[in-house]
Formats: sequence, C-alpha cells, structure tokens
Amino acid sequence: MILTMDIGNTNIKTALFNCEDMVAYWRIATDRSKSSDEYGILLANLFSFNHLRMEDVSGIIMSSVVPTINFTIEHMCKNYFHLEPMQVVPGVKTGINLKYENPRELGSDRIANAVAAYTLYGGPCVYIDFGTATTFGAMSEKGEFVGGAIAPGLKLMADALVDRAAKLPRFELVRPDRVIGRNTVTNLQSGLIYGAVGQVIYLVGRMREELGSPNAKVIATGGLALLISAETDIINVLDGLLTLKGLRIIYERNM
Repeated sequence: MILTMDIGNTNIKTALFNCEDMVAYWRIATDRSKSSDEYGILLANLFSFNHLRMEDVSGIIMSSVVPTINFTIEHMCKNYFHLEPMQVVPGVKTGINLKYENPRELGSDRIANAVAAYTLYGGPCVYIDFGTATTFGAMSEKGEFVGGAIAPGLKLMADALVDRAAKLPRFELVRPDRVIGRNTVTNLQSGLIYGAVGQVIYLVGRMREELGSPNAKVIATGGLALLISAETDIINVLDGLLTLKGLRIIYERNM
C-alpha cells in the first residue's frame, strides 16, 4: 500500500491507497513544534484504530508547502515505516509539461493537483484548491500546466479582517441567506463568501478564454470547496482527494 501525505500550512492530509482504492484518509493539524516521534505515534494510533498495519506500507510520497517541517516528517517515515519518502521535486516524473517560467517556484501540491486533474478528468481543465490560499491552475488539452493564479483563502481573509479591524467580531464561515446583510456578522459573511464566489466565476471565465475553451472542465478541492460550489454551477467536479490522488499517480509513474 502507498501512503500519500500533503503537508499544508493548516493541515496535513494523508491517505492510504491500495492500487487506486483509498483504504483510509486522515487530517492532522500542521504543528511545527511536534517531533518526529509525536507524529509517528499519532500515525501509529490512527493505523491501529483503523485495523491497519504500518508494515504493510510499501511506499510513501509527500508534497509540502511548509519546508520547516519536512525534516521532521522525513525522520518519522524512516523511523516508523522504515521507508525513505519520495518528494515532488524537480526531476520527479509527473507525466505533464510545466509551462512555467521557473518550475522550481511551483508548489508541489499544485503539481499534484495538475497531474490528478488532467489524468482523471482530461483537458483542457481548470482546478481550484480552496486551502489556506485559494490556488487556480490551468491545464491545456495536451496536458501542459500553463499557469494559474493565487488568492488569499477564505479563512485567511476572515482572520486578517478581524485582526486588523478592531471593531469587527469573529464570525463563522457560513453562507448567509441574503447578499444584503442586516447586521455586522451577515455583512462579513456575505462579503467574504459571495465575494469569493464572484472571484471564482470571473477567474474561471478569463482562464477559459485564455485556454480557448469556453467549456473547459472545472475541478474543485479543499476544505471550503463545497461552500463555494453551492452558489455557482461553474464548478463541474468536487474532488476532496485531488491532491492525494495526484501524489499516488506521481508515485506510480516513478516506480
């Protein structure tokens, strides 16, 4: 079985695959203060709870946007799985052509998303990952990653707004019934959520124009994808495991 790990700023998403079948999926808080042993014991407990054996893992692949934690995770993999994790770095076979000015600048999670989006859903397509940042990626019909866009994520915007504006209260990220809010909380919810919907519609529309494909498929992933997709039909596919599926595909292409 293959263990995939997507290390983000907020969470570490990890899934265990048996060929193409997902056996288990977990989300762990990204904590830079944790030691390799703490992460190892945590994963050991999750494996045990799901009646799985760590020794059945034959390979590990990881993507990360948090370089300061990579060393810890690598040591955890060596000490608890006795495996060297594969990382999505320059030189790894992805099966796609990165039409980026400097491919080394491209986040490994965005590469994994691009691989999964094109492999599973075809091209041309646009993928959106609603994480700490909201990232957009565009894939051509030939399987080329031609670029994208990065915007602040919803939670990041909400936290920044409340932290920098003294009189604004903290609020829950839920969709209000109306765009025109009648109190401060619903005003904040409307501005962020419906504003994000407008952002998605506009950016996807422009990307479809530049791809020369008005019907390019749009795939969304990430924790808040469902919230946004409920307000627009521009998103064709919701795939919460897009990044991890991409990592599995990359691992197989290199083995």
